[in-house]
Amino acid sequence: MKAPANLAEKLATFTDRFSPRTVATYNDNDIMVAKLEGPFHWHKHEDTDDFFLVLSGTLDIELRDRTVTLNPGEVFVVPKGVEHRPVARGEVHILLIEPTGTPNSGDTATAAPRILV
Repeated sequence: MKAPANLAEKLATFTDRFSPRTVATYNDNDIMVAKLEGPFHWHKHEDTDDFFLVLSGTLDIELRDRTVTLNPGEVFVVPKGVEHRPVARGEVHILLIEPTGTPNSGDTATAAPRILV
């Protein structure tokens, strides 16, 4: 990195929902921000955990046996192989950390493209 990344400024550069933007990389991981609204689809990641940090708004992460609710400043990690569905109550801003190339949908055919901001 040549300069610090301001997450609020990065989030202001796009309006797409469920389309993460990479703001930095480290040790073959992408640090991303995303805007969410409404439900995503049920999916799982076979090879990696799924890290969520809520920056603003309220995010429910539905698991098959329970729902985890995250408010600003809260983190939750879905273990690899666990089916889940993020559901945003209104507009939610999140920070994600994933190995570079991990499809956000759990499937490379339906994944949002990785975009650097």
